[in-house]
Amino acid sequence: MLPIYDQKSRIKLFVLAGALLIAAATVIYTSVLVQRLSEREQKQIALYAKAQRFIISIEEVDANTTFVFDEIINANTTIPIIFTDGEGNILDTKNLPLPNKATKQAKEEFLRREIAVMKSQHPPIVVKLSAGLLNYIYYKDSQLLTQLRTYPLVQLAVIGCLGVMAYFAFSYSRRAEQNRVWVGLAKETAHQLGTPLSSLMAWHTYLKESERFQHEPIVEELGKDVRRLEIITERFSNIGSVPVLKDENILQATKNAIAYLQSRVSKKVLFEIKTDLPTDTPARINVPLFDWVIENICKNAVDAMDGKGNITLHLRRPTKNKNLIALDITDTGKGIPKSKIETVFLPGFTTKKRGWGLGLALAKRIIENYHEGKLYVRWSEVGKGTTFRVVLKGE
Repeated sequence: MLPIYDQKSRIKLFVLAGALLIAAATVIYTSVLVQRLSEREQKQIALYAKAQRFIISIEEVDANTTFVFDEIINANTTIPIIFTDGEGNILDTKNLPLPNKATKQAKEEFLRREIAVMKSQHPPIVVKLSAGLLNYIYYKDSQLLTQLRTYPLVQLAVIGCLGVMAYFAFSYSRRAEQNRVWVGLAKETAHQLGTPLSSLMAWHTYLKESERFQHEPIVEELGKDVRRLEIITERFSNIGSVPVLKDENILQATKNAIAYLQSRVSKKVLFEIKTDLPTDTPARINVPLFDWVIENICKNAVDAMDGKGNITLHLRRPTKNKNLIALDITDTGKGIPKSKIETVFLPGFTTKKRGWGLGLALAKRIIENYHEGKLYVRWSEVGKGTTFRVVLKGE
């Protein structure tokens, strides 16, 4: 694989590690703030309990009583409190949103539910009175403390959503840019091939009509190569434009693609074509582009086998859906490690010392973008071989 993909993987890991560090720092810092605020509220409630005990114990209202009432009891405007006697009768409440239009019984039930919630958060504070009487102060976290507890989760959710949106936006932009590169490269290649191809066609016509060379076998072979160059030019011309798909005999199209390739690879590579379909089964394909896919996959297979082995092409129905056709291309090559299966279709992926690593990437684009099909690794085992599956639309 080209170094650029290793670098991208490292960048992704660094970005992920940075995001995790930021998330961890946010959660830890917020937890510290929550703990400090919780301790502060507990101290405030303890002071509130002392103030209540003081007010209950005095017999006459004086300046000290007024100070305690105003500065301590009334100062609490955030912490919800329920004040009960020893038998559980509710004596007073503070900072609770009681329903105004509710009946007395409904308010009582509401306060009982609040007491249950308060018990689950904090143990009640006991206010000892004279003659052994006890009152209880129930309380729960203030709204600010509750919001602060949930703030890291909300923040992480927002960051996660933004991250997902950014990822999809970046992926879409990257795919669009890659498509523009593919199209530009293909169109320029077709343009560059045009001039020498025209010259070769003229020379072939001249040689075929010449009495001296018209019976030479090389002229016929030159004609085959010229026609092949025409097909290649047509392939590149089709990239970036909407290709014309027709119902073609998929078995015959596969045989034709292999026939040209078979005469141009090692004689030690044996091709076999099998079919579980009727011999006249059609598929919606563009023949020049379909040939290109077969050629790229089979050339990779030949390289994986070091020019010696078997390549089997098997046509079948991939599922019970009769509208789909699968072509499995199996080689007896080196196989693909599981860690590399997801990357074999990336532009630039190659295990060869020479090569651009564009064959499989181009094949996948042709099948999925232009034929609305699928191309994926169906099976691979190191040392045994690989099966690529092409899924196409049938009739």
